[in-house]
Order: sequence, then structure tokens, then C-alpha cells
Amino acid sequence: MRVLGVDPGLTRCGIGVVEGVAGRPLTMIGVGVVRTPADADLGHRLVAVEQGIEQWLDEHRPEFVAVERVFSQHNVRTVMGTAQASAVAILCASRRGIPVALHTPSEVKAAVTGSGRADKAQVGAMVTRLLRLAAPPKPADAADALALAICHIWRAPAQNRLQQAVALHTAQGPRRSPDSHPSKGRPA
Repeated sequence: MRVLGVDPGLTRCGIGVVEGVAGRPLTMIGVGVVRTPADADLGHRLVAVEQGIEQWLDEHRPEFVAVERVFSQHNVRTVMGTAQASAVAILCASRRGIPVALHTPSEVKAAVTGSGRADKAQVGAMVTRLLRLAAPPKPADAADALALAICHIWRAPAQNRLQQAVALHTAQGPRRSPDSHPSKGRPA
């Protein structure tokens, strides 16, 4: 499975591609950051993020895209930029028919480090170890993008099984217990 992880941001949008399957060693295919100038017009920044993501999609042809789920922050301006960059990543993947998964920061941290409260240094250290890199990717946005891809590779099989079970249950309709049969308990 090849996954493009996206740590969304307007100034720095982390991008990382990881290949592998759960339970086996993973391989980093590429890592980087799409940067935009903070003083540029919002529209131009979003176009630059789109062009950067499109370039990564063209070059690496991922089967899935994993994007950090935007969560509420104290700084509304920061969360708005993050949400806008996230939407661009989702749009780019969806336009190509590539499935998109959203993972929360704590979900990613827990998957990669074992603790949903891990700091950026811990995430970087574990990404370095898991991908057998010489040093943690810089900046932290790049390491976070790789962590998103790793999280998705490890969690996707379980999520797929759960979705299949729900779909099967829904297709079969609700099951009735023998005690709930309509003819039970009625006088003849």
C-alpha cells in the first residue's frame, strides 16, 4: 500500500509518501514541504498548495491519501488556514478518485508512538526509527506527514474490516431474536 500523508498548513504543508503493509517494515518513498509566502494573497497560496500536492500525486501515484483532521485551536486564523489547506488536499485526491482518510493528531501520535499525547520530538524520533532514516525529517511538518501515512497503513486494514462488517450487517437487515418473533406471545 502506498500512502501520501498530508500535514495541512498554508505556510508549510508537510507531504510524505510511505509504502508498506501492517506488520512489515515500511519504506519512505519521499518527504517534503509545500511552502507559501505568508504575505501572499490567500487565493495564490491555495493555488500553490494545490500545485504542490498535484505534483506529489503525479510523481508518486499513491493508492490512498491520509490528511490530518483539523481540530479546534485557540488561534482561529491558524485553524482556518489549516482547514483550507486540508480541503485542497482532499479535493486533489478526490478529483483523481483516490480514497482519503482523515486522522486526528492524537490518533496519529498514538499509532506511531503509543501515546496520544506525544510531542513533536517523540513523533519525529519514532518516524525516524520506523522508517530506518539517518535523522528525523525537517521541519516537523514533514515528519508529521510521514506519521500520517504510517498511521493509515497500520489502521486501514482494521478500519476496512469494520466497514465491511457494518455493510454486511446493514445489507442483511436487523436480526430478530427468537423471542421477538411477531407470532410469539400472541393468542391463537
